[in-house]
Amino acid sequence: HWNETGTEPSVLPFTPEDFEFALEETARILPSTRGIELATPFNGVFSFTVDNMPLMGPHATLDGFWFAEAVWVTHSAGVGKAMAEWIVNGRCSSFDLHACDINRFENFQLGPAFVAATDSRNFIEVYDIIHPLKPREHSRMMRTSPFYPRQYELGGAFLEANGWERPHWYAANDALLTSDRNTGWNVPEPDAWAGQHWSPTIAAEAMITRTDVALYDMTALKRLEVSGPGATEFLQGIVTGNVARAVGSVTYCLMLDDAGKIHSDITVARLGDELYQVGANGAIDLHWLRRSIPEGSAVQVRDTTPGTCCIGIWGPKARLVLESLTDADFSNAGFKYFTAQQAYLGLVEVTAMRLSYVGELGWELYCSADQGLALWDLLMEAGAEHGIIAAGRGAFNALRLEKGYRSFGSDMNSGHSPAEAGLEFAVRMAKPEFVGKNALVAAPGPSQRLCLLLIDDENGIVLGSEPVYYEGVAVGYVTSAAYGYTLGTPLAYAWLPTGVGEPGTSVDIGYFGRRIAATVAVEPAFDPEGLRIRC
Repeated sequence: HWNETGTEPSVLPFTPEDFEFALEETARILPSTRGIELATPFNGVFSFTVDNMPLMGPHATLDGFWFAEAVWVTHSAGVGKAMAEWIVNGRCSSFDLHACDINRFENFQLGPAFVAATDSRNFIEVYDIIHPLKPREHSRMMRTSPFYPRQYELGGAFLEANGWERPHWYAANDALLTSDRNTGWNVPEPDAWAGQHWSPTIAAEAMITRTDVALYDMTALKRLEVSGPGATEFLQGIVTGNVARAVGSVTYCLMLDDAGKIHSDITVARLGDELYQVGANGAIDLHWLRRSIPEGSAVQVRDTTPGTCCIGIWGPKARLVLESLTDADFSNAGFKYFTAQQAYLGLVEVTAMRLSYVGELGWELYCSADQGLALWDLLMEAGAEHGIIAAGRGAFNALRLEKGYRSFGSDMNSGHSPAEAGLEFAVRMAKPEFVGKNALVAAPGPSQRLCLLLIDDENGIVLGSEPVYYEGVAVGYVTSAAYGYTLGTPLAYAWLPTGVGEPGTSVDIGYFGRRIAATVAVEPAFDPEGLRIRC
C-alpha cells in the first residue's frame, strides 16, 4: 500500500537524534559497526494488535478474501510461506497459526477504545519479559460471570483471560491451611518467578476438591448452540466422535482439518433431536463451524456464552449436595457419566452434564445468566454441611494436569495429530466420512508424543514453554505445568520424540540458565482407572 507521494505510509522521515543511543549501544556490543553509515535510514511505524500477533487467514464471511497484516520485518518470510501454503493447500503445514487467525478475537477486543488502550501498552512492553499469568492493568471488568459479587466477597484473586475475570484462589480459604481439615497437604515453595500470581492457598483448594466438594466458575468456557434441520448430519461430518446418539448423550471429540491435524477439541451434548450444545475453545471454532455449513442449509450456529453461565461442582460429596436440592435422579445409575439432563435445583432450571475436568465425581451446571447468582447461593448453602468451598483456577489447572486432561492451544494445536496428542480415543474411525478421516487412514506412525514428566525437585516448578533436553540436546518443549498437590510433586507435559518419550527416560528442563531433572512417566498421574469420576 503506497500513499500519494509514492512511499509507504509506514515509513516516516528519519530522526537521527532518536537513534543515537541504539547506534552507540550497537557499536559497544559489536565494535566493528562503529563509524558505519546507515545506507537507508528510516522511521518505521509498527503495527500492533491487541495480542501482538499478526492478522492472517480467510475472512469469516467473504469467500476468497484473505488477510496478512500487522506483519513485522522479522515475521515477513515466514508469513509469506505460511500464507502461500494456506491459500493453495487449505492449511499451513509448516506452522501452527491458530494464534494468528484473523477470526480469533472476541467482539469486545475489536472496540476502538480497547484497541487503542491495549496497543499503546503493547508498544511500551513489546520487548519486556512478561510473566505468563500477568493480567492486563487496564480495560478490566469487561466480562464477569453472575458469580462475581460472591467471588469478590470471598477475596478472589482475579486474573484475566480473554476478557473474563477469573479467581485463581480465594483469600477466604487461607485459614484452611492451618485448620483441622489440613491433613498434611503438600505445599511447595516456588521460586520468585513461578511464585508470582500464586498462593499456598491453592493447595488447600485442590485438596478440599479431592476430599470434599468445591465450586468452580466455568463460565468462560465458550458455548455454542448448533440447531436446525440437519444439525446432526452437519456435526457428524466434521467431528471425530459419534454424536448421533440418544438425546442426553455427551461426546468428547475433535475437529480436524483435511490433513488430519487437530483444529480443536470440543464437547458435544445432544439436548434435542436437532439441538446441540458445543463446548468450544474460542471464537475461531465459532467461525470454523459457520464456514462449514453447506450452502442452503437450515443449520444455525449461535454463541450462547454471554447469556448463560456454568458452575463446575466437583468432589466426592458433590452428589450429596445436589440430591438435597432436587427430586431428579442424580444417582450413578440414574445419571451416568458423560450424559446430560434438564433438572430443577430448587427454583433454578439447569442443564446438568456429568463431566469432570478435575478427575472427581461431579457435574457442570448450566443456566441462564439471570439465575446464576441464585444458583451459586443455593449450592453454597446446601453444601455448607459438607464443607463446600469456592475454588479457583490455580487448583483447577493442577488437578486437570494430574488427570492428564489436555488444553487446546497449550498442549496441542493444529500441528499435531490425535495419535501424537494421546487422543486416539476421541476418534471413531468406524464412523462414516468426517473431515480428516482419509488423512488419518494414510498417516504414518507418530514421530512425537505429548508426554507426562515427573519433576525430581519438589520445588522445581516450571510454567510452560521451557525447552526439554535429552543427553544435552534440546528435543522438545514443555506445554503445561503445575505442582501436583495430590501427589506431592511438580508435573509437566511436554512434546518429545517418540524414542525419548518412553516411560522411565530421564530428561532435563531448561529453566533460567539451569537444568531441572525430570522423568517421563505413565499417564495419567492420578487415578488412572478413572474410578473416582464414575462412582
